[in-house]
Amino acid sequence: MQVYLDNAATTPMDVHVIEKMTEVMHDCYGNASAIHGQGRKAKAVVEMARKQIAKTLNCVGSEIIFTGSGTEADNMALRCAVNDLGVNHIITSNIEHKAVLDTAKELEAKGLAQVSYVKIDEYGRADVKDLERLAEENPKSLISLMHANNEIGTLNDVAAISKIARAHDCYFHTDTVQTIGHYPIDLKTLDVDFIACSAHKFHGPKGVGFLYKNKSLRIRPLMTGGSQEGSLRAGTENVTGIAGLAKALEVASRNIEVKIDTVQRTKAYLKEQLEKNIAGVSFNGDISNEGGLYTVLNVSLPPHDNASTLLFQLDMNGICASGGSACNSGAVGSSHVLEGIGHPIDRSAVRFSFSKYTKREELDYTVATLKELCKNP
Repeated sequence: MQVYLDNAATTPMDVHVIEKMTEVMHDCYGNASAIHGQGRKAKAVVEMARKQIAKTLNCVGSEIIFTGSGTEADNMALRCAVNDLGVNHIITSNIEHKAVLDTAKELEAKGLAQVSYVKIDEYGRADVKDLERLAEENPKSLISLMHANNEIGTLNDVAAISKIARAHDCYFHTDTVQTIGHYPIDLKTLDVDFIACSAHKFHGPKGVGFLYKNKSLRIRPLMTGGSQEGSLRAGTENVTGIAGLAKALEVASRNIEVKIDTVQRTKAYLKEQLEKNIAGVSFNGDISNEGGLYTVLNVSLPPHDNASTLLFQLDMNGICASGGSACNSGAVGSSHVLEGIGHPIDRSAVRFSFSKYTKREELDYTVATLKELCKNP
């Protein structure tokens, strides 16, 4: 049996997305910057996608800047805040995605910004009291805290963080790569300056995403050499990918409450079966419906002989899962997120992540396999 439980790393493409992208590849081969008919046709696809995304998120089309990934969007938010908005202090946490952490550390190493790290609780959630202290001590900072942690699934209270940011004249960037397409997001209600998106996290194509930039901000491009994206991102537009992104978000937003309920049940079922079959199993992060991603269950296993090769053993049995983040060139090693929440070093951890395509028989097979692998002779 082949089982795919690594949807937080990437998701299989939805058939409607494939159909839309195929249509665009066939019929819309012009360069969107060209002034002839085929160019205008391609440009119309890009702008229609932008308009559709903006409508879903309740923002203005000009606030959507298409990028090649969520990582690029995160980089753009942090670097442009420092380069163009006068930010010289960044407040983040030590369990952010490396797109934020490594960028913040590089900016600090170059002497462009100081970085402070907010305290986190045992679930990996930012301590809002400590955040308020840091913001009060460092007004006009950029606060960069992710909406949901990609490894352990814990949700931050972004509404509360936003209020703290505004009270202390700070900018607020939140990485929403794991939540766009999975939760309703209203940018008229959620007062933020930047959010990041990656299409392949909600059944869209790889290699395309966007940065939301509040229309009140004036920034300059990181890449120069063209006037695309309102002169904020030079380079020929990925017309097919952009069309796929918009279609994926449209499909993901349909009946979203039904999808949430369905996948929550999937997660709850796996948790229940693991507790029944593996003595001493526990879970990392906030696994409640209110406090954690319904798409992620990070499992902490008791010490066992297969711990060092567990992911490979699962793969040998046809089960795709992750030991943490899948954004480090496939490397298997210690997780800065698990280290950040004090996960015991003698226990192995596996991240199982789900989609609307996950079946219960796949979970039963996974539990049976894991139970066998966790046996000690």
